[in-house]
Amino acid sequence: MSTTPRPTPEQESAPEAGSALVVPAGGATSVAVLGTGTMGAGMARNLAAAGLDVRVWNRNPQRAAPLADVATVASTAAEACAGADVVLTMLFDLDATLEVMAGVGTSCAPGTVWLQCATVGVPGCDRLAAQADELGLVLVDAPVLGTRKPAEDGTLLVLASGPDEARPRLEPVLDAVSSRVMWLGPAGHGQRLKLAANAWVLTVVEGVAESMALTRELGLDPALFLEAVAGGAMDAPYVQMKGRAMLSGEHPASFALSGGVKDAALVLEAAEVAGVELGLMPGIHAHMERAAQAGHGDEDLSASYFTH
Repeated sequence: MSTTPRPTPEQESAPEAGSALVVPAGGATSVAVLGTGTMGAGMARNLAAAGLDVRVWNRNPQRAAPLADVATVASTAAEACAGADVVLTMLFDLDATLEVMAGVGTSCAPGTVWLQCATVGVPGCDRLAAQADELGLVLVDAPVLGTRKPAEDGTLLVLASGPDEARPRLEPVLDAVSSRVMWLGPAGHGQRLKLAANAWVLTVVEGVAESMALTRELGLDPALFLEAVAGGAMDAPYVQMKGRAMLSGEHPASFALSGGVKDAALVLEAAEVAGVELGLMPGIHAHMERAAQAGHGDEDLSASYFTH
């Protein structure tokens, strides 16, 4: 008589170590959105508008409650994920993502696609890949370019990276939240391009803040800087948008300063991994961190102007 113990239900459903996960065929019809803050809320509404069955969860239930008119509001992350074809996470950072997904446990079927949209860094994405393997999920690293308005309008640029077999499953999801998708190769490549792009975003914001502060302290109206560059080769819509916010003194967050501090640190981490010396980013990180510590962390990046 065999004395081998009978496997538990969790063991029966878990993928065998080293086995290839199979992504179910066809496009997703149900999506769990974990994280309904500045970005996730707009994405969830667009997913629902596209006809997908959307379940939402947020660590602060008050941030998820307004979505009850278009989605099922779950009381736990595991509840939101149970039976979902795709799990979309849009959480603040690596630690939050690891913690939330650890709580999902075995609620997802093996082969469920995990669309990870937060900016977590290069080593951070490696940790999420290991967690995905433990949970039996197929990780697609997909940070986005765009802030609150593009998220609400469904016009984000998605920097997707992951296995080719996950693409058909994700097609209806990505169509709903984006105007363009760039597929970049293996999971983690999305993080790499996102950090390069965010280095540029942070540099532009800090450059505008410094130029306007210098204009002001030299005895001129800082609005003259924006007027001088307007419409020329040095101008850009982002320059004018952030510059006008700095002039107005109103900074509702489309990209919170606290997120800028986090992302600047991730850019520096990536540069160290790659062996690239960055001359500007250490100063940008230090200045934005100082502005956040002065009480502007929940305001927009443009609030960095206050501390010049």
